[in-house]
Amino acid sequence: MIEKDKWMSIGEIVAAQGLKGDIRIKPSSDFPERFTKPGKRWIQKNKELPTEINLRKGTLIPGKSIYVLSIEGVSNRSSAEAIIGWKLVIPVDSRPNLSNNEYHYFDLIGLEARKGPKKTLIGYVTDLIKGGNDLLEIELVEGKKVLVPFVKEIIPEIEIKEKWLLINPPPGLLEL
Repeated sequence: MIEKDKWMSIGEIVAAQGLKGDIRIKPSSDFPERFTKPGKRWIQKNKELPTEINLRKGTLIPGKSIYVLSIEGVSNRSSAEAIIGWKLVIPVDSRPNLSNNEYHYFDLIGLEARKGPKKTLIGYVTDLIKGGNDLLEIELVEGKKVLVPFVKEIIPEIEIKEKWLLINPPPGLLEL
C-alpha cells in the first residue's frame, strides 16, 4: 500500500523541454543517477498519492543545475506542461547511507534552531538552498526568515534524532 507521508521530494518539474514531451527538473538531490539512470520513478502532485513512471533517459544541461528527462507516457508538449509543478519523489526508506557530517535534506527540514550555551530555541529550519555554498533558511520565532550558511563554524552541532541544531552566528547575521 502506498502511503502519502512515506515519500520525499528529490526534484521539481519546472518546465516542458521541446515538443516531444521532455521535462525539465530542478533537482533537490546530490545524487545525479536519480535523474539519469533509466528505471522506475514516481511523480506527485501536491500531497496526493505518487504516480509511478518509467524514466527512459535523463541528461544534465551543461552549466546549469537542471536535468532534462524523457519519461514514458509523456509524449508531447501539452502532456509535459500538464505536470509542471509536480515533484519527483522517492520512498523515504530508499535514501542512500551517508558519511558522518552528511545529512539528507529531508532530515534537516523542521529541525529546531537553537542558539547559545543554553540552546535557546530561536526558530525552525524551513528550507535548504543549494548553491556554491548551501544556505539554511530559518524561520525565526518572531516570524522573520533568515539565511544561514550551512558550514561547521556557524552550525557546529546537529542532532537529527533529537530534532535540533545549534547556531553560532556571527554578529548581525540574524538581523539581516
